[in-house]
Amino acid sequence: MISRICVYCSSSAHVDTLYFETAERLGKLIASRGYQLVFGGGNLGLMGALSRSTKDEGGHIISVNLGLFVKEGINFESADELIVSQTMNERKRIMAERSDAFIALPGGLGTLEELAEVLTLKQLHFHKKPIVIINTKNYYGHLLKWLEHSYGEKFVKEKYRGIYYVADDPADAMKYIEDYKPVELPLKW
Repeated sequence: MISRICVYCSSSAHVDTLYFETAERLGKLIASRGYQLVFGGGNLGLMGALSRSTKDEGGHIISVNLGLFVKEGINFESADELIVSQTMNERKRIMAERSDAFIALPGGLGTLEELAEVLTLKQLHFHKKPIVIINTKNYYGHLLKWLEHSYGEKFVKEKYRGIYYVADDPADAMKYIEDYKPVELPLKW
């Protein structure tokens, strides 16, 4: 049963307003449908928009943030739970352990790293949780083309094409998560 949704996204405040609107819609949907938000704890950029809209809708928020960022005041203060990590690896591990599903909104290198890790962990059978990429403004178009290329060149087997879902918007992402049924994947080798 899914109760906690981890969202990976940007902390940049300098992106197109459509990205902010998408993050806000996702936060509202998470809260209004009774899910808890697990996220990287920031109060800036899409992270801030996501967490504020979740809280405004009455949602429960679990913030997993680096001690350095908490010390610098880059933390969403209204979270219901604050878990402080000392390293990025610890932060990612806690977020993954505390979550039942993963959504990637547009983001930078940190978001890419987090997404790649949960995809790899699913491929290697460490979890069977749903993973959704919200492709706002075709932001992930180049990554998706690279994935297609990796299937074609046999770096990733075709059978792993289904370990993630590409959603057009937050409503599509939530529908996928709510309808999700884990599938048994063969071992990588």
